[in-house]
Amino acid sequence: MATPQHPVACMSVDVEDWFQTENFKCVLDPARWDEFALRVESATDWILERMAETGAKGTFFTLGWVAERCPSLVRRIVEQGHELASHGHAHELVTKQTPEVFREDIRRAKGILEDCGGVRVIGYRAPSFSITDWAVKVLHEEGYKYDSSHFPTLAHDRYGHLSGAGAEDVIFQPIEGFWEVGMSTVSLGRKGIPWAGGAYFRLIPGGMFRNGIRKILKERSPYVFYIHPWEIDVDQPRLPGVPLTKRLRHYTNLRLAPGRFAELCREFKWTTIREVLEPQLGANAWSL
Repeated sequence: MATPQHPVACMSVDVEDWFQTENFKCVLDPARWDEFALRVESATDWILERMAETGAKGTFFTLGWVAERCPSLVRRIVEQGHELASHGHAHELVTKQTPEVFREDIRRAKGILEDCGGVRVIGYRAPSFSITDWAVKVLHEEGYKYDSSHFPTLAHDRYGHLSGAGAEDVIFQPIEGFWEVGMSTVSLGRKGIPWAGGAYFRLIPGGMFRNGIRKILKERSPYVFYIHPWEIDVDQPRLPGVPLTKRLRHYTNLRLAPGRFAELCREFKWTTIREVLEPQLGANAWSL
């Protein structure tokens, strides 16, 4: 399918708190989440402030669980001109859910977000990008119009897979009437080197990372970046008992992320996934 004719950079934020990451589920039962003070609101506000300084716009994939507890944050996201989208409700890997449980999770999240934000929610991102073919069909049936979870990397223990899609597939329809906006990679055949955000953004030197963005924008469009609010929360608590590999995934170079994020906001022009898809979906797709 045709992609936009000019280079486009999409900013996306996966709105979840530090204690909700997959890295910590081995030591922290989700049933205990309410025991922790919320830090996601102040961290997301910091991101909103940096974006406002440069006029950047983005898509905020927000947990229904967070929206229930921080409805004013959801309203601020919408009022500041960003796109509100769904990250599901309970931040459970899609690959660990049955289709019935998944349906209830995404339906619940959509309802909460729409009630809080006063806008239609049609975009979804799977926790840890754990999308599957069957989940796409359920999303479509539940009124979602697009997913942004396809991440065709060389190897990852959590990422899902969409049949027949490779690193060169940026925007495509996995099923008729439903769109996929893939995460960005530096191409290596049908797979790719992750270049979209997260730990890769913190581990790869900043200048090299920005050069990679320029390369992707030159070769194809759009570029899709993601960040979590907890990644700029350098003073977040340190959980005991977390295995070394998971500690490295979560904590490495957190201190560098705020400065690097601010640099990205200044250097590139950022927009929403909604804007990229409007030629396919129409401007009325987001109306309640």
